[in-house]
Amino acid sequence: MSATAVILAAGFGTRMKSDLPKTLHKIAGKPMLRHLIDSCAAVFERIVVVVGPETALVGQQAAPWPCVVQHDRLGTAHAALQAAAHFGDGEVAVLYADNPLITPDTLRRMLARRQQGDVGLALLAMRPADPARYGRVIAEDGYVERIVEYKDATPAERAIGLCNAGVLCAAAAPMLAWLRAVKNDNAQREYYLGDIVEHARAQGARVAAIEAPEAEVLGINSRAEQARAEAEIQRRLRDAAMDTGVTLIAPETVFLSTDTTFGPDVIIHPNVVFGPGVHIAKGAEIKSFSHLEGCIVHERAIIGPFARLRPGADIGMDAHVGNFVEIKASTLAAGVKANHLSYIGDTTIGVKTNIGAGTITCNYDGTDKHRTTIGANVFVGSNNTLVAPITIGDNAMTTAGSVLTHDVEADAMAFGRARQETRPGHATAFRAARTKEKH
Repeated sequence: MSATAVILAAGFGTRMKSDLPKTLHKIAGKPMLRHLIDSCAAVFERIVVVVGPETALVGQQAAPWPCVVQHDRLGTAHAALQAAAHFGDGEVAVLYADNPLITPDTLRRMLARRQQGDVGLALLAMRPADPARYGRVIAEDGYVERIVEYKDATPAERAIGLCNAGVLCAAAAPMLAWLRAVKNDNAQREYYLGDIVEHARAQGARVAAIEAPEAEVLGINSRAEQARAEAEIQRRLRDAAMDTGVTLIAPETVFLSTDTTFGPDVIIHPNVVFGPGVHIAKGAEIKSFSHLEGCIVHERAIIGPFARLRPGADIGMDAHVGNFVEIKASTLAAGVKANHLSYIGDTTIGVKTNIGAGTITCNYDGTDKHRTTIGANVFVGSNNTLVAPITIGDNAMTTAGSVLTHDVEADAMAFGRARQETRPGHATAFRAARTKEKH
């Protein structure tokens, strides 16, 4: 049987105090909405996202899934109704975009429970460490009788630890009927999704609660709650990395993106940050205080400490990128070494070339970017300035302190510095003259 996920993403998110829609704030490098969409895509055949009239950016993140607009924000049940044309004839689950950490496994359990045949409506529930602010799920004989908001609960009901997590699932036809039956006779004059539990029970349908871990159903309405969600997903990502054979020496200090991938036997030292788009191949080692994004590190390469790999960096097998070296849009072939205090941008470097300390590839002329090409087995001396576009041929050498503006042919040695002049005794005379001037 087909199933549709309706994701409600029309809220302003005013508590985030941001011009960016709440559901586009990122966790582990990916917008909240995309987290939930990706989980739903693993379970549901169809997804539709309900957006607000001013949130075109949310619709862009939802692609390729369709969006519908809630022009008037009249509550969550009203928002779900805007997607009625997309319900189909199978199961329909309604979820909130600010609950981004729900896993596909939990969604599958909810669908499976609904489809067992004895319940008309399934909902996600949790047992939070601090349940005070949540609505309580009142159950009897294994089925939900009602949901009571905390402010309306009796002391006995408040003592119940099972709380409503908000996600609901039913067959399309009754889901639509129950949504249409919801009234707005409340202080806010809004149509609340949770009220369909009452309508389902009134029609004799059984309601079942499926328990999910509190960490999965964390709602994000503030920066503090976003930080807690970040901590949870980082824990998941670190555990998954270590399960694949990655050594994290101090896991709590390493920050990953959802798309970070590793080969086996990778070693990650403390205090390393991975932005989006990073792959680390087998046996590579990333040392402390390095920052990587949009890059590939091949087998047995060593990065850091204090290295920065920017988008387009492709670090070859057995290459070394050392402290205070920045690489951008550059390919370093196997065995290249750039160990100290260098900037390499828009550059191709051949096998086993050595880049001396303090080397800079001058890739930008104020208007355009230009490329530097350095061949194999080249020795680039310390404190070199390579003004692109420039090519240095295989087996060439450049001397320390050189500023090079012309190509260097293979096997040549290039000098690009002013001639040294030494004046015997001049240092003593200079100091004496300066002292006399001061007095």
